[in-house]
Amino acid sequence: MGSLSVWHWIIVIAVVLLLFGRGKISELMGDVAQGIKAFKKGMSEDDTAKAEPEKTDPVKTLDHQQPQPAARPETHKVG
Repeated sequence: MGSLSVWHWIIVIAVVLLLFGRGKISELMGDVAQGIKAFKKGMSEDDTAKAEPEKTDPVKTLDHQQPQPAARPETHKVG
């Protein structure tokens, strides 16, 4: 009573095929396969990027001088 017989599985498969149809299931499996391929391709690209470190230019610095304060005009007191 606790286990499913062959007839139970046949009925379940028939209901799934009626609900989704053969075309939908094959499309779904194709999409899953494409996702797996894209994932594997991304992982292999990531591994090659880690294996070959990027060649970067050395850090460039700019010489920076502090601006000189503007000269204040002298004020003369009259008197």
